Amino acid sequence: MIWRAAFLWLASVAVAQAADCQNVAFDGDNFSVCTVDMTRENLRLFLYDDAGDPFSQFSRIDAHLNQSGDKLGFAMNAGMYHEDRAPVGHYVEDGVEKMRVIPNAGPGNFGLLPNGILCLREGRADVFETLRFQREAPACQHATQSGPMLVIDGALHPRFLADGTSRYIRNGVGTSADGKTAMFVISNGAINFYKFASFFRDYLKLPQALFFDGNVSRLHAPDLKRSDFGRRLGPIIGTVVPDK
Repeated sequence: MIWRAAFLWLASVAVAQAADCQNVAFDGDNFSVCTVDMTRENLRLFLYDDAGDPFSQFSRIDAHLNQSGDKLGFAMNAGMYHEDRAPVGHYVEDGVEKMRVIPNAGPGNFGLLPNGILCLREGRADVFETLRFQREAPACQHATQSGPMLVIDGALHPRFLADGTSRYIRNGVGTSADGKTAMFVISNGAINFYKFASFFRDYLKLPQALFFDGNVSRLHAPDLKRSDFGRRLGPIIGTVVPDK
């Protein structure tokens, strides 16, 4: 009985620590960070409901999950999208490709090459620069393409300027070298690309990081008593947890 009690206590601690959201300060700016342990958490992408309509809001995904006794642990918007909410770049959900890889330059931040792809596989998450993704062709259960890359093999995107004047609330994701940890970040104030990317490299110490969006960036984080609402979203990423 003592062994069983100890096991249950350790399990509860592990689950509590696996998807932790917190607010942190770095170099004069504030960020919300949600850390996902890929060896324990169920992280996935959401776009369309059973009727083929975009979920668009965190609350609609939560209601959908509630039907099977689950809920969103945390969530954020996960990549750029067209007016009809269809993804701009590569998108895979539950092993089914909805949109092909777009390797060439284009308008806006997505086309600020190099851009990249977040790939979710069993027990791991990896951010790949797009051309590397094409070369290695990993079999992703879930994937979303966005851009630009923020951190590439430990270096900031070469086009970022320390004094860049384009400032927005921004969100993105970084992954550890072993793929076991994914860290999702949203700035809590307007910030330029250089400062945002520096947070991933210098504070979180992540070798790869990818920009999701700016201006429309939103976060669902019950740990922080926060669930942002606004214009309709396209791809959304989040953890699925039991609704206890």
